[in-house]
Amino acid sequence: MAGGNNTRLIGPKKAAMALLAMGEEASATILKKLSTEEIKELSVYMANLEGLKKEASDEVLTEFSSLFNVEGGVNVDGNQFIRNLLPSVMKGDQASEVISRIDESKQKTPFKHLRDVDPKMLAGFIKGEHPQTIAIIVTHLDHEKASQVLGHLPDQLQFEIVSRIASLESVPPDLIMEVDEVLEKELTSMGTSGQQIGGVSVVAEILNRADRRTGDSILQFLDETDSDLAEKVRKLMFVFEDLLHVNDAGIRELLKEVRNEELTVALKTASEDLRSKIFKNLSQRAAQMLQEDMAMMGPARLSEVESSQQAILVVARRLEKEGKLLLAGKDGGEQFV
Repeated sequence: MAGGNNTRLIGPKKAAMALLAMGEEASATILKKLSTEEIKELSVYMANLEGLKKEASDEVLTEFSSLFNVEGGVNVDGNQFIRNLLPSVMKGDQASEVISRIDESKQKTPFKHLRDVDPKMLAGFIKGEHPQTIAIIVTHLDHEKASQVLGHLPDQLQFEIVSRIASLESVPPDLIMEVDEVLEKELTSMGTSGQQIGGVSVVAEILNRADRRTGDSILQFLDETDSDLAEKVRKLMFVFEDLLHVNDAGIRELLKEVRNEELTVALKTASEDLRSKIFKNLSQRAAQMLQEDMAMMGPARLSEVESSQQAILVVARRLEKEGKLLLAGKDGGEQFV
């Protein structure tokens, strides 16, 4: 199609506009001739066209003028249109799947564009922002990435951010969206009522996944500036040695999913009590093999040991979510029965 603004529209969007202008009956006839994937793609475009007027679709309709002649303007809600249309052209499960995809595409998730940004690059980009702004950004990252970003920030800034995260409760949605939009615009590739973010538990989860230097440094700062806060964080933290507090059934579930090589390295710095607990929950043969592997293992870098321990804790946290074991911090938590 030559000329006009619609030359900038991609094919699926032009098709979606044309289908909306045609009405449900004609659109259903056309959609039945398309593949499931084509229907899925068109559905998303149609659902996001909240209002379509003749002025915006004239050039699109020119391509179909031999078949259709639209008089006057039309004003169609694309979202409702496609919801009414899909059940007549797709099977029930397929229609539900497409509608779910539509709903997902229409949801705006704050800072979703940060998911694929390298932590070091992100830290360098935001370190000049106000600490409160950085705290808001960090709380919207997954805990693993948040710990990595913190590790690339100056020590004093880490302390400031952690203190602010711990005291965050509710942030106005307009502020969250404003920060998100600015970041998206500035990074060029990088969205809800007031939502609960931050808090002591978030700090604990971030520090659980941070390297030991970063974690110890931040906890030391909290001890010096707010001992009560430091104590609350410690009670919610879970470190490798705290596997001692997991009951035997939970340990056995964990051992089913941990590679022997990783366990051998992770136990390098473990206490005798924890080692005994692990050996007790292995078969006699497996325990003997593990002890032999540990005896034969040479020196290991502390970073390698910590990495293996963190990997095992990731499995432990997943099993806890699945209800297969219970975790409790070394300084507190419910008793296991």
